[in-house]
Amino acid sequence: MAEYKLEGLTVAGRPVSGMISADNLKDAKQKASLMSIEKKFKLTGVFERVSFLYRVQKGTEKPIDGEQKAYTKDEVKQALEKMGYRVLYVRKKMFGNKQRAAPAVEIITFVRMSADLMRQKLPFNEILLLLMNDITNPALKDAVKEINSELKQGKDSEKVFLKQAPVFGKFTANMLGLASKSGNMTEIYESTAKFLERNAQFKRNLKSALIMPLVTLFILFMAVLFYVGYIFPATAEMFEKFKIDLPPMTKATLGFSRWLTANFVPLMIAVFVPIGLFVRFMTTERGRFLMDKSIIKVPIVGPLLHKTAIEIYCRVFYALYSGSGENIDVIRMAAEACGNKYMEHQIKTIAIPMMLEKGKGLTEAFQATGVFTQTAISRFNSGAETGTVKNTAIQLAEYYEKETTYKLANAIEAIQLAVSMIIMLVLTALTLVSSETATIRPKAPGTIIHYLMYYFGLN
Repeated sequence: MAEYKLEGLTVAGRPVSGMISADNLKDAKQKASLMSIEKKFKLTGVFERVSFLYRVQKGTEKPIDGEQKAYTKDEVKQALEKMGYRVLYVRKKMFGNKQRAAPAVEIITFVRMSADLMRQKLPFNEILLLLMNDITNPALKDAVKEINSELKQGKDSEKVFLKQAPVFGKFTANMLGLASKSGNMTEIYESTAKFLERNAQFKRNLKSALIMPLVTLFILFMAVLFYVGYIFPATAEMFEKFKIDLPPMTKATLGFSRWLTANFVPLMIAVFVPIGLFVRFMTTERGRFLMDKSIIKVPIVGPLLHKTAIEIYCRVFYALYSGSGENIDVIRMAAEACGNKYMEHQIKTIAIPMMLEKGKGLTEAFQATGVFTQTAISRFNSGAETGTVKNTAIQLAEYYEKETTYKLANAIEAIQLAVSMIIMLVLTALTLVSSETATIRPKAPGTIIHYLMYYFGLN
């Protein structure tokens, strides 16, 4: 959640101000309005922390341009005047105020380098200063600067990192915020880095397995449409004009080409509109939930995605699990991090209520969700009986990492082979049709002369 500043006036006319956390400005205004009613003061404004551009001058020196984040224009102006500058102007930055997510590779590098430097016993503030100089992404660099500044002021580390969730991602910000309070900071940073690396690797592998073959097939599909709908008719119709009988495949292809040309617009609408609506639906919470619920049942790819979600769950569970009564929050956070909305929903609505309201054990609650494999349930059961649940989680994560990596590599090879076979069949079909066209012969000897004259525009 981001922080917002509220200002108001008491009944006696005295100014009041405060800070509230909210997901967006609309929510902040609603919270501020409820607070003003409860505390009995008049709300005069709710301000988001944004960037301001300024130009200042000291004496006769050259004017200096700069940028500063603040809640109001007056805050920037007053701060600059206290520093002895004459303010020429301060204005709100029109674009670029919204925090943007940093590239995954930058975040992984930051977390991995932090973990490595922590193992060398460097103080955390020195680590932030060292890494700050090497960060190239502006959003991440500003976020780390702000984190360093606020930690020096003694602010709560969890809140400091959660403010940067739009840059780091909700899971990463949550994990790094908890690390400072956990007592095992290095281990949590290490686990977070491992999680981010595995997540990035899995996405790359998934792209190789699914996205690239789909793109290849789409390009092939468009190339075939262009050939059948435009290039082929230009040749085949020439023979028809001279009343030359067409062979079966040529005749069938020409008929399909004419049907395709006549119905091109309705066909495009029928194909692309459902695809567009489907993609739009998949961006919603409900769509993501249904997709994640269905995809684990898809042959070959489904089990891999399912086991990868369990692996990620176990890694986060291992990093945060302490064996104390606070582990309900650990189970919830691991569910949110696993990347599968259906699995998250089942754990939050079935496992956690069973443990809190009915006093069920971890294994029994997990089994009731229906989202853990029998292997996972068996391993957690053994861990619960021997008191080694934490170690069981990391062993299960390592096991599924090796299994999914190996099987995904095989799946990629199988899919690439299938795509190659499809391309070969399509090209073979096009070659046969083209070859058949080349065998067409005119009925009478004179026809070929008329055909050539017509072709070169001599008649």
